[in-house]
Amino acid sequence: MNEVMFTTNNLWILIATVLVFVMHLGFSMLEAGFVRRKNTVNILFKNAMIIAIGLLTYFIIGFNLMYPDTPLFYGLFGFDGIGLNQPEGDAGLIGWADGAYTYYTDFIFQAMFAATCATIVSGAVAERIKLMPFLGFTVLFVAVSYPITGMWKWGGGWLADLGFHDFAGSTLVHAVGGFAALAAIMLLGPRLGKYTKNGIRPIPGHNMPLAAMGVFMLWFGWFGFNGGSVLSADPGAVALVFVTTSLAAAAGAVGSFFMSYALFKNHDLSMVLNGILGGLVAITAGADLMSPMASILVGAIAGCIIPVSVVAFDRIKLDDPVGATSVHLVCGIFGTLAVGIFSSIASPHQLLIQLTGVLAIGGFTFAFAYSVMYLLKATVGIRVSEEEETRGLDVSEHEMEAYQEFEGAKYELAVH
Repeated sequence: MNEVMFTTNNLWILIATVLVFVMHLGFSMLEAGFVRRKNTVNILFKNAMIIAIGLLTYFIIGFNLMYPDTPLFYGLFGFDGIGLNQPEGDAGLIGWADGAYTYYTDFIFQAMFAATCATIVSGAVAERIKLMPFLGFTVLFVAVSYPITGMWKWGGGWLADLGFHDFAGSTLVHAVGGFAALAAIMLLGPRLGKYTKNGIRPIPGHNMPLAAMGVFMLWFGWFGFNGGSVLSADPGAVALVFVTTSLAAAAGAVGSFFMSYALFKNHDLSMVLNGILGGLVAITAGADLMSPMASILVGAIAGCIIPVSVVAFDRIKLDDPVGATSVHLVCGIFGTLAVGIFSSIASPHQLLIQLTGVLAIGGFTFAFAYSVMYLLKATVGIRVSEEEETRGLDVSEHEMEAYQEFEGAKYELAVH
């Protein structure tokens, strides 16, 4: 029976790993749709490189930083060496993780999360950041910053001892990516023409069908992101997480629908799409501890937060082309705090613990990201020239366009 459950659990987590991998397709589609046509190749290139960099850096150093055998310095740090070191024989198979899954399954599932965190930053800095400094930042962020704060909870560190709860990463993945994105856009500055003396100029994305498909792919992948975080194929636990995840996403769409209409007097598709994502991000911290009704409340509040947050960031001239800071940072923080308000372990004491975790993780992540990005800005520079930004990063950074055949067809029509 143990061997049967071991095989079943391991298979489910590997399936969940594939679903989390599919989220990178969703992010690519969403971000490509939300940027202008002239920057499509650039955003897709960054998303392709992020998954590659994320897997390799997490293999080299990240996994052993995040899951050390013995956390040191009061649970603040630990490191078990370079690369993967699977225990020999059954110790790395049925003897690993109390027989729930293998050592290698553990690594590959967590590696997908690490890469997902870095993808959040790419959308926020789209359309004006230099490619090579961004990739350099990604290496350091995934290799060092993300695993250290992840260890504080998931690796048996000080936040785990404190009782901090973040089931699948509202803060540990999403807000961490959001804090890094915030630091980056503060140093990077807004896109040309975004904020003028006449007010805020909207810069719409070029392909809303692609963005919508990206959101549905992300919702699909989130079943693995949250469902796999049960870390077993336990029928009751996985089913609950599927229900709370989907209800929060649906409520996020509805909440954003009403709030965006109240603010803008129109039905903005981008707001509803980000409302879905906001609901998903918010429920991620407590998907295992929320009732269906509580998950609807969490999702609806997150959906209402989205348009308010987008406007707030614009008013302080922090330009985020895809709304990553609103979705992942603001809703990630809210979802983490919601564990202390709406979940089965809700209490004033738990809320204080949740707030402590958010402040500690956010403070470390923001300081790390700001320092690295500032160093890059002071040395090699992080922003393309005005001429390159005007032409588009596809041509200036990659010497190619996303829609060559379409442009050729337009040219032939003009000639004839």
